[in-house]
Amino acid sequence: MSSSTLIPKLQEIVGSQYVLTDPAQTLPFREGYRFGSGNALAVVRPATLLEQWRVLQACVDAGVIVISQAANTGLTGGSTPSGNDYDRDIVIINTMRNDGIQLINNNEQAVCLPGSTLNKLELLLKPLGREPHSVIGSSCIGASIVGGVCNNSGGALVQRGPAYTEMALYAQINAAGELELVNHLGIDLGDTPEEILTNLQGHHYQRKDISAGGKGHDHAYCNHVREIDADTPARFNADPARHYEASGSAGKLAVFAVRLDTFPAETQTAVFYIGTNDTTVLTQIRRDMLGSFKTLPVSGEYIHREAFNIAEVYGKDMFYVIKHAGTHNLPKLFAAKDKADRIAKKIPFLPQHFADRFLQLASKLLPQHLPQIMLDYRDRYEHHLIVKAGGDGVAETRDYLRQFFSDPSKGGYFECDAAQAQAAMLHRFAVASAAVRYRAVHHDEVEDIVALDIALRRNDRDWLEVLPESINGKLSHKLYYGHFFCHVFHQDYIVKKGNDCMALEHEMWHLLDERGA
Repeated sequence: MSSSTLIPKLQEIVGSQYVLTDPAQTLPFREGYRFGSGNALAVVRPATLLEQWRVLQACVDAGVIVISQAANTGLTGGSTPSGNDYDRDIVIINTMRNDGIQLINNNEQAVCLPGSTLNKLELLLKPLGREPHSVIGSSCIGASIVGGVCNNSGGALVQRGPAYTEMALYAQINAAGELELVNHLGIDLGDTPEEILTNLQGHHYQRKDISAGGKGHDHAYCNHVREIDADTPARFNADPARHYEASGSAGKLAVFAVRLDTFPAETQTAVFYIGTNDTTVLTQIRRDMLGSFKTLPVSGEYIHREAFNIAEVYGKDMFYVIKHAGTHNLPKLFAAKDKADRIAKKIPFLPQHFADRFLQLASKLLPQHLPQIMLDYRDRYEHHLIVKAGGDGVAETRDYLRQFFSDPSKGGYFECDAAQAQAAMLHRFAVASAAVRYRAVHHDEVEDIVALDIALRRNDRDWLEVLPESINGKLSHKLYYGHFFCHVFHQDYIVKKGNDCMALEHEMWHLLDERGA
């Protein structure tokens, strides 16, 4: 099959309205949230697993490149084309129409179809007193479950580690160059691809068809992260130890479903907000909590003052939207924003990035969204750490911090009430989206964003980067934030106009190599 005959075939499979070829319509799928963009022959949006299989077969027969895409919320690319120098046409298969989740084994596990999101799973489990394997980590609000597994996404949970499973249903090209379906879900769904996919889609299986299967999360991480003197990172996306079929496959397989563990929800939690001007203070807290606490913290999220300030201004509307509309409405809102931008491009007198500029202007009319005590801490302290504790860890954390900060020269802390806890977490999540907004509003001053995810060694005490002036002078802002206990940092650099972002990134890689990151 040639590329010219592929489009009619795809339209026959999913319906013509779900095969997009107009560049204006495909742009939201061809362009990454942060960066990465390129041409595509088509974007196909199958509604069922069987449609996805048939689309994949047609693409393989036509010899095109296939990019599997779900929510397209990734920070560091990979869900879209990157440039236009590929040797073949590209078809993007977007799976978000097929978002089913099936709870099995007394709700202790979930079978998640390719378009299902973490937020949907969280809402499904909440009335049952259970939680997902992962929670939203940084700016990936609306992120898909399968996308997280394929990239070993870390999320914010210290106790559970990166998204991981040994149970999945996926397609691969075998040694003979043929497409084959591999069912390692641990569920007897039949023999042929058509049987397997149809039975899974319709939940046509019984308890007796479900076997124990493999691991549904990384059982060893809770001990691994405690090894604070180890000379290796706690986690990173390319870690071979966490690559298992779909887990860590990063686009090399077409994943149809994953089976993951769920967890009892913590009934007692508390959030503590810590501020200091001394990085060694946070280092000591991390080492004490990981090395000595009987109960691991639930999460520990770091924000630098500069990231705090940018998010306060440029993440304000995102904060309000998530707080009042919920993350489940974000895809619709992003779609509306994309549509507004497409319309605005056709009107000569409207500025570039019209929707972002309008929303930023509108956000100035909204009242202050952050509690006064957080603003006071911002003024007093450069470094901020938000620690969430659960169960027996609440009293343990409370007693530890009371004693630790009996010396006021170290900094300060407060235990959040419910409103403060929500505000702190939402503000942390708004940081990465704020960098994107800043770029859009100040596009005449900004070349682009260089976004790095950095895993430091577990024994690394010098975690705060100090850049040479040769690099620093080319940046308008540096946003440092991340998962502090796991020693995984997101570092976003807003580059001044006229500088070579790729060359700058390569310079940073060299510095990171020297640090052993």
